[in-house]
Amino acid sequence: MMDAARRPHHDGSPLYVSHSAPALGDEVAVRLRVPEGYDAVGRVLVRSNPDHEPVWVEASRDGAADGWEWWTAHIVVANPRHGYRFHLVLADGRVEILNQGGLTDVDALDGQDFALVAENPPPAWMDDTVLYQIFPDRFARSQAADARPAPHWAIPAAWDEPLDPVHPGRGRQFYGGDLDGAAEKLDHLSDLGVTALYHTPIFPAESNHRYDASRFDAVDPLVGGDDAYLRLIEASHARGIRIIGDLTTNHSGIAHDWFRAAVGHPEAPESAFYYFHDEANETYETWLDADTLPKFDWSSAELRRRFIEGPDSVVAQWLRAPYGIDGWRIDVANMTGRLGRVDLNAEVRQTLRRTMIDVNPDTLLLAESTNDAASDLQGDAWHGGMTYPAFTRGVWAWLADPRRIPHYGFHGELSDDMWFFGLPTGMPRYSARQFVEQFQRFTSQIPWRVQRGTMSALDTHDTARFATYASPGAVPVALGLSMTLPGIPVVYAGDEFGLEGVDGEMSRTPMPWDRMAEPEIAARIALYRELIALRRTHPALSTGGLRWLHVDDAGVVFVRESAAESVLVVATRGGVDARVEAPLIVGAAAAKRLYGDAALDVDADGAVRVRAEGTSFAAFALPGVTAPPISAASPALEEIDPEAFVQLGAPPE
Repeated sequence: MMDAARRPHHDGSPLYVSHSAPALGDEVAVRLRVPEGYDAVGRVLVRSNPDHEPVWVEASRDGAADGWEWWTAHIVVANPRHGYRFHLVLADGRVEILNQGGLTDVDALDGQDFALVAENPPPAWMDDTVLYQIFPDRFARSQAADARPAPHWAIPAAWDEPLDPVHPGRGRQFYGGDLDGAAEKLDHLSDLGVTALYHTPIFPAESNHRYDASRFDAVDPLVGGDDAYLRLIEASHARGIRIIGDLTTNHSGIAHDWFRAAVGHPEAPESAFYYFHDEANETYETWLDADTLPKFDWSSAELRRRFIEGPDSVVAQWLRAPYGIDGWRIDVANMTGRLGRVDLNAEVRQTLRRTMIDVNPDTLLLAESTNDAASDLQGDAWHGGMTYPAFTRGVWAWLADPRRIPHYGFHGELSDDMWFFGLPTGMPRYSARQFVEQFQRFTSQIPWRVQRGTMSALDTHDTARFATYASPGAVPVALGLSMTLPGIPVVYAGDEFGLEGVDGEMSRTPMPWDRMAEPEIAARIALYRELIALRRTHPALSTGGLRWLHVDDAGVVFVRESAAESVLVVATRGGVDARVEAPLIVGAAAAKRLYGDAALDVDADGAVRVRAEGTSFAAFALPGVTAPPISAASPALEEIDPEAFVQLGAPPE
């Protein structure tokens, strides 16, 4: 795929966009980078689509540097999501179009255009975030937990007792992990190098996962209550670790005070908080078919006031003093406010974010949307998402192997079918080329700024653990990709111990803290520590651009680029031997090995040879990208003398 890499390039990184968080009406310079000699590009036009009506701007050629020509256009941000694309007019009269969907010689989809997002910028700390996810009941248990009796719904379990995958144990097995226990393990997080702690729900509920909240305005006494949460927050902040809470906006539990006030009582104000199917308020809409999870009706102004809107809402309560958490992950965000012909999702998410901004704008908002989330992830509220198609499912399909592991399901049925993200067709088998194709497809309609905030998880509490199915040697490759591709890297507690689990339920294993010194576990922890350090010590891996240099069936080579430094990454299953033309990798002679055993050599003609054997991951530091200064603002197309285009063809209509 060497020739495919020798193409014009643009992305949303600082090399190509002068301002990543503009306001409406701001002028932003957008730059295009073209390999010298590429089909003799004569003109570059930038088409925006404000209010769904095209506007054209002529780009100026800035000059050349290191074998690349640079072009700049100045566009004015007219909409909250301002899409734009580049039209390249070649010497022979042909026109090529570049947007996030790729380079094409036919017309392109507006939904795949590059996009500037006005307003609602993410917090500056997002780019340095490495997220660590815990499931509180299974993460750590303090001595204080011993004095707390198990609740009526629980099936108590000793910390080393096996998980019970069958109902009712599945949702009620209770290990007693608590927030003081989590605070005692913060040194482990600091040692790994993670910068943010995301915990699943901590509100009172009638299950071990607590997604069936019985209230949102207090912390469950079983995990230590409000005081223990405050201790965890303060101890985390003292170490530079931020806290991301988990909030369920699609539904509550049937034990919630709001639902208890409403069920059977159509006259109650809370009756409007839920979807009841009968006049007596006895049957109701649920999340999927779970009768313990009644679905919220977000047309209720009072529900919005209590839950998401204003300084007295649940959302605001935990963001302000004394708690001051740093953001929310919203559970089932994709279904929130949606039911049949009703779609209030945008209103809910935007209201929620406005409340966060009013209380503390330096906060992060992430949406769970497990499949294609592009329509929601346009930057109007969510800063990013917990999604699986772009990164997670693609990594599994390339670097994992199907295994038939007998396991029990919810009703006690025995099966050896492999769990794969809820897909009944099973796990596909991808080449590296297909992995890249899927990654590009599912990011092509998401603005670059929102891609940076989308989680790159190998697994979570809702999935099987990657290590369960990883092909030999694949864990460092998959982990390395999560740390080097755009997005927020995620470590699910226990992955760094090499824990396994055949599905989401069995991945919620209590942490084996007493085994940390075992050689195999210590080695896995060291791997995580080293690759997290790679991410955090090289800012180009957080904010730099992304160019794919070589892709074949067995491996990929790409580079994350900035003006200060670039990082070249090699990932392969089966080995890779790539020859990349000289202008596509600048400064390879000065490359510094950062990780792995791949070889990087420069041929006599300046081309770069990248070789790696087997299943492996490697990274090299390169000099930063040199670009000529940005040209002055150019006029809109209609202001340009048409005679200027006689030699190059008429301007587009």
